Amino acid sequence: MARVDYYNDPNAPKANSIVVAVSAFIQDDEGRILMIRRTDNDLYSIPGGQLELGETLAQAAVREVREETGIECEVTGVIGLYSNPNHVIAYDDGEVRQEFSICFRADAIGGKPSTSSESKEVLWVEAAQISKLSVHESIRRRIDDALKKQASAFYS
Repeated sequence: MARVDYYNDPNAPKANSIVVAVSAFIQDDEGRILMIRRTDNDLYSIPGGQLELGETLAQAAVREVREETGIECEVTGVIGLYSNPNHVIAYDDGEVRQEFSICFRADAIGGKPSTSSESKEVLWVEAAQISKLSVHESIRRRIDDALKKQASAFYS
């Protein structure tokens, strides 16, 4: 399913749903960030997706990382809670979601990078190289917040 992200766009369609989503910020021993290139919009992103019935938020983050990257991880903290009503995501089936996402910090504990139906590329990226990739502004915000390593989580 294709998607288009609208961020602070006065011409964006109105949201008609809200779904709990999670993402995970993971760095390796060299400080590189685990990223995917999404199949639905061709943008680079940290791995993530929606919460499924019967799982906790942390379990959803671990599952999404495994599904999208092949990497096993362990959640270690919360980076932020993102619910900007000026960020909506329009899908080709007519659904328009308001952003609602919890971004976790996690450590890689195993696995090997592998792509999936949701990721056409899995890579470890140096923080200084993120600006050279096509990354949506909302994901860049999560990465920036994660790199600040603040004592308390961001929330909006």
